Amino acid sequence: MKKTTISLGIVSFLLFSGKLISQVTPSNEDLLRRIEALEAEKANPKEWDASLYGWVRTEYNFDSRQSAYSREFQLNLYPLDEKLDANGKDINGAGGSNFLAITSRVGIRFKGPDVWGAKATGNIEADFFGNTELNKTSGGSGSTGLMRLRHATATLTWPKTAVTFGQTWYPSVISDVFPGVINFNSGIMFNPFGWAGQVRVAQKLTPELTLSIVAYKDREFQTANATGASANSATFNSSIPTFHGQLQYKTKTITTGVGAEYQSLKPVIESAGLVSTEKVNSEMFFGYFKYANDKIITKLYGITGGNLNHLVMLGGFAGYTEPNGQESYKPTKTSAFWVDVASANSKIAPGVFFGYTKNSGVDAGFKNLYVRGSSGPRILDAVWRASARVEFKQNKFNIAPEIEYTAAKWGDTNTEAKAGNNSKDVGNLRGMVRVMYSF
Repeated sequence: MKKTTISLGIVSFLLFSGKLISQVTPSNEDLLRRIEALEAEKANPKEWDASLYGWVRTEYNFDSRQSAYSREFQLNLYPLDEKLDANGKDINGAGGSNFLAITSRVGIRFKGPDVWGAKATGNIEADFFGNTELNKTSGGSGSTGLMRLRHATATLTWPKTAVTFGQTWYPSVISDVFPGVINFNSGIMFNPFGWAGQVRVAQKLTPELTLSIVAYKDREFQTANATGASANSATFNSSIPTFHGQLQYKTKTITTGVGAEYQSLKPVIESAGLVSTEKVNSEMFFGYFKYANDKIITKLYGITGGNLNHLVMLGGFAGYTEPNGQESYKPTKTSAFWVDVASANSKIAPGVFFGYTKNSGVDAGFKNLYVRGSSGPRILDAVWRASARVEFKQNKFNIAPEIEYTAAKWGDTNTEAKAGNNSKDVGNLRGMVRVMYSF
């Protein structure tokens, strides 16, 4: 009797379990319906979508010499000229260091319904590199580590045409051909840098060849200020934007291109008590090349032109006194190039960088100089930089040490705004370690 009861219990349990499993386990028809629903959802993506990205970035840097800099020694430009005290010792020979995380950033990429038959996408990005501290003479006043806008764009993309409007990189900054250095200076002084409000039209001439036309206005980085001007007033006073044209050829392994632009700025609207219509007009030309495969990444970039101050490069413009007492302007000429070679290894990637820039001056007879790379009666002749780095990468984590040496040649300013007599070579050795965790 006991065995019979146990057997009936087991049979009842198995029957109940089978019924329960049959209710929980989907049938083949249910599985097919679910697969079809997933395929339909995949074929018809969401009209609206957004994704968050960014990184936490911390770095420690040490400098052997005082340099022209931005943001608490984070971004070094060029070593300062010799400055002797009463005992003949160089005051600018002192070193410095800092530990910062203000280049951490966050961004959002988003897309929405089609507009006039075009795919609509956008991007907003910010970091904490904003700063109201002007320089050492501000006595530490102002705020540091402020959030600032980097990119804010919307793009409409048709099969062969794309229109972008908003704030993004200067069109001469080629994101695919960008120095791979660890230092946040990003090759500044040799490679254009900065963001500007703009409208950009990109037209595919062939699958590999694209023509881009851009009209932009300087914003965060701008030209130098003439006497009587305020920050960025030369851009505000100009009735036309800067015009830029570029041809780019791109395949799986090669990216190359050439470009040119024309800029017309109006430094002031009043000079010598009279209405001023004087402008500083300049042209710029550049070219670049990149070759990349699964072993190596090689990049080259060259640029030459007038009044490249807004690109955070040497130079600017000079002021000349006219017969009526007003000031007219001419751009100073600057040339620069750089090369970067790095390993494409996904775990350990060494790399090297070399850049050079030259001040080619301006016409004689100027009264005032409004340039980057000038200090009192002294001016830079040339600057070069060499650096070596190694990136250690694991998933989204990256740690990278780098050694960088920047050399500058200073001299007395001659009649053509070049470095003349009493030349002096100075150099700064920067050692740094960067740690990043991306998301």
